[in-house]
Amino acid sequence: MTPEGPTTAGEKFQRLVEIMARLRAPGGCPWDREQTFETLRKYLLEETYEVLDAIDREDWEHLAEELGDLQLQIVFQSQIAAEEGKFTVDDVLGHIADKLVRRHPHVFGEESIGTAGGVVHRWEEIKAEENRRKAADRGEGDAPASIFEGVPRSQPALLEADQLGKRAARVGFEWERFSEMLEKMREEIAELEQARANGSSEEIEDEIGDLLFMAVNFSRFLKINPELALRKANAKFRKRFEFIERGLRERGQAPEDATLDEMEELWQQAKR
Repeated sequence: MTPEGPTTAGEKFQRLVEIMARLRAPGGCPWDREQTFETLRKYLLEETYEVLDAIDREDWEHLAEELGDLQLQIVFQSQIAAEEGKFTVDDVLGHIADKLVRRHPHVFGEESIGTAGGVVHRWEEIKAEENRRKAADRGEGDAPASIFEGVPRSQPALLEADQLGKRAARVGFEWERFSEMLEKMREEIAELEQARANGSSEEIEDEIGDLLFMAVNFSRFLKINPELALRKANAKFRKRFEFIERGLRERGQAPEDATLDEMEELWQQAKR
């Protein structure tokens, strides 16, 4: 008996590609046909954060669904690119498969690398060589590319700061001791106090930016992902403040009617 519908991962992926092509074709879905690379950007970000949320909640069934939604965005943009003669979904799959093989010579080649740190170092070496070849292909000669090439400016600022710091640290631009970083943070706080005393909103913004960048450097130095750390802090704050709201409701109060001391009392209870 012949099974109905696609059964393998490859067949299911091809079905998704065909569905997307049908939605974009004449007589397909009016909304899908109107979308462009630019209009889909926000949906790509939304789906990415929904994937992260499912992981945070350890909701594995929901994660499978959200990863599917994220996969749709890749197929959607690949379909638009194919229609415009830029590239196809075959090119997308080919590029990533070739890159994985090329950047894992210890798995698919003869090299031997025994540590995760060594893998990362070799990955960056191979990536740098690829960038040099691309520069040569563009007629830019052997001029070395910036170490920041490939760090997207459009990503969330927290992630960009983390990647910039990591790139700089790999070429030796790094603190040697944690105490040096603490001293630098104290300097930044003093500069913020001075900017606030001067009353310049532009200077205050600049100094707050420096403080946030230093906080990211602390995370990187201690091998903590700053995005995940902040997400956990957000979740902790949300949970504790919701405890305050429940406590006030039990007293017949709303947060806007409570005093700071009353809320602080409940906050301490939430911490315990």
